[in-house]
Amino acid sequence: MATKVVRRHTNRPERSVYARPAGGPSKTVCAFWAAGRCTREFCRFLHADAPPSSMNPQISKKSSLVWTKEATATGKGNACNATQKSNAPQKINAPQKINAPHESNAPQKSNAAQKSNPTPKSVCKFWVDGNCVKGDRCRYLHNWFRGEGFSMLAKLQGHTKAVTGIALPERTNKLYSTSKDGTARVWDCHTGECGSVIDLGGEAGSLISEGPWVFAGVPNLVKVWNTETNSEFNLDGPVGQMHAMVVGNEMLFAGTQNGDICVWKGSTETNPPFYPAATLKGHTGAVVCLTVGRNRLYSGSVDHTIKVWDLYTLQGVLTLNGHSGAVMSLLCWDQFLLSCSLDNTIKVWAATEGGGLEVTYTHNEEQGVLDLAGMTDAESKPILLSSCNDNSVRIYELPSFTERGRLFAKQEVRMVEVGPGGLFFSGDATGLLSVWKWMDPPAVKVESS
Repeated sequence: MATKVVRRHTNRPERSVYARPAGGPSKTVCAFWAAGRCTREFCRFLHADAPPSSMNPQISKKSSLVWTKEATATGKGNACNATQKSNAPQKINAPQKINAPHESNAPQKSNAAQKSNPTPKSVCKFWVDGNCVKGDRCRYLHNWFRGEGFSMLAKLQGHTKAVTGIALPERTNKLYSTSKDGTARVWDCHTGECGSVIDLGGEAGSLISEGPWVFAGVPNLVKVWNTETNSEFNLDGPVGQMHAMVVGNEMLFAGTQNGDICVWKGSTETNPPFYPAATLKGHTGAVVCLTVGRNRLYSGSVDHTIKVWDLYTLQGVLTLNGHSGAVMSLLCWDQFLLSCSLDNTIKVWAATEGGGLEVTYTHNEEQGVLDLAGMTDAESKPILLSSCNDNSVRIYELPSFTERGRLFAKQEVRMVEVGPGGLFFSGDATGLLSVWKWMDPPAVKVESS
């Protein structure tokens, strides 16, 4: 097992929190450590909620979060590919969560101090309405976010209902958004102005981009635009709302309200340049999320299941039963799959020796989880954005899952997306699209002697 070094306030040499006596590692957490009273330097019990013995969280040289399974050294354990084929801003397959020790070089507040100055977890409703009279004495936030290292750049207002999709097509300076108000808006990335409003003819269920192509899912069809040729056309055939779309192996997949996944294949010899290739059946409820990785398509549904499909044969490979609520978002990260659900959990799936997938870790949230997105901050640290149905987005640093901050909204944030240059976006149920950015860390001053 790889050791993880954590800096402590001590003059002793640094040692791994997972280091153990020669007798072998214990699988039991030290009760005295849990109570904060263990003084043994070489305690034979665990001093951390360490990951399972076959799993080690690591950060690669490229600062991407990776879960390394010991079996991968022999070529086993690959489930997903971290590099999804998409030229659009990727939902970087979200990193894994573990209960690692949250130690810091900063002095720790006493329990009394923490109780007297609790961290606000919600925005003051009176402040939102402009009539809070408590000022600094108010125990609720008077801001739309808390945390350090990032800031809000802009609020893009125009949609009148929930934002359902955000996309930045390749080689443009435009930001596209769709909404349940039946429109797509095209925003100038430099000025923040809305340059055009497109009538979709119905509520938008999803939006993605791939290269110069933009796809918007609406009831019973997919609307397509090419940003280079300014051409547009419709793909007919689906039944009901298009809740999710993804591109993989030169095919467009769309998850529908009736549980089907419609497939179109790209072609330079047809007009329009996409033709129906297949319809994947298996889910008994609406398909609300899709992702691709390592020659597999993964679909999540309100029927509480995740299905795995072969990208070449389009045949069903696996059905994953781990959630007790609708599966809302899926992300591939290296050889792992992350899923989130309205059952208040984020689950990490890993490959088994028999070729299946099993849950290796479950992270519990206080609320149902609506969407996930992953990225790195200005210091290349892995970051997970977790949108919950309590009108907030948790910002976690991985692999420790230390909370770096939260974003707040008047209504639930149903869409989070990442962009280039440290940008990330949130769209809430009021129709507000917010633009955020990780800020460069302050320069370190070097004093000359």
